[in-house]
Amino acid sequence: MTKKIILDTDPGIDDVMAILFAEAHPDIELKAITTIYGNVAIAGATHNALYLKQKYGFGADVAEGASKPIVRPPVGPTVAVHGESGFGDVQVPADVAGEADSRPAYQYIIDAVTAEPNEITLVAIGPLTNLALALKAEPNIVNLVKEVVIMGGAFGVNDHRGNVTPYAEANIHDDPHAADIVFGAAWPVVIIGLDVTEQSFFTADYLDQLRDDAAEVGQFIWDVSRFYLKFYKEKVGLNACHVHDPSAIAYVIKPELFTLREGPVRVVTEGPAEGMTIQKFDGRQYMHDEWQTQTSQRIGVAVNDSELLEIYRQTIIDYGQKQR
Repeated sequence: MTKKIILDTDPGIDDVMAILFAEAHPDIELKAITTIYGNVAIAGATHNALYLKQKYGFGADVAEGASKPIVRPPVGPTVAVHGESGFGDVQVPADVAGEADSRPAYQYIIDAVTAEPNEITLVAIGPLTNLALALKAEPNIVNLVKEVVIMGGAFGVNDHRGNVTPYAEANIHDDPHAADIVFGAAWPVVIIGLDVTEQSFFTADYLDQLRDDAAEVGQFIWDVSRFYLKFYKEKVGLNACHVHDPSAIAYVIKPELFTLREGPVRVVTEGPAEGMTIQKFDGRQYMHDEWQTQTSQRIGVAVNDSELLEIYRQTIIDYGQKQR
């Protein structure tokens, strides 16, 4: 059965990889792309989304989201990782056809899930501000959303703790208050964090093969990945990049790729551990416990990386053939 998703994203090199994965896979109906600041400023995120829509003929709507976090000062775009444009060394044309929906992203989300109750999965692969704003404006959406899938966070599993601070992952660190709201809400959340995304790798050879086998779309993914791979090689010491955002799409396509752990999740919202995600999963009763009243959510703790990589590869190859 086709799964309807709204993809909340800050495109972003690995966001491009995830957006194309979602558009390409036959089991997913990409209904909308809602944009958020993060890898790039909000205007750039929306421009990049509209460019991808034009380039590949997406049927999805594009709606522009928040430009800054709810409380904390903005961290600013991650130019060192994604380049000035968000697409590495690939230049996006200044003029792009089409316009974003007139509604802000949070209102688009509310309207979409109200129109199709319990049919739409929200997939968020950037900061969680849009989702938190939607919850604040219409708390009842917790009863209308099928599922919420998040790429973000790090819980110390498989020795993965953070990527922008020793204990915080970038998307959560960008707006920890929003993340705490989203994780605490009474809707079903699956968090695909660094614990699993850093267990999968797009190697240089894998991306070379995708370029050779997946026609123009493979070439485009290869082109945008050059800047990303250079960052990973120089700063992380890998001739590969982690499969961050596409892993959230992989969960939607085939949840059984992932092993999950249940328990309420809180986010540290200030101080040196700002953005740290902590799950209580022991079931023990404590005298003081600010997890106790929170909704139990699920986090990824293991992944079948080889099957995930094969699904991604075959999906993009098939899509490339159809684009010819």
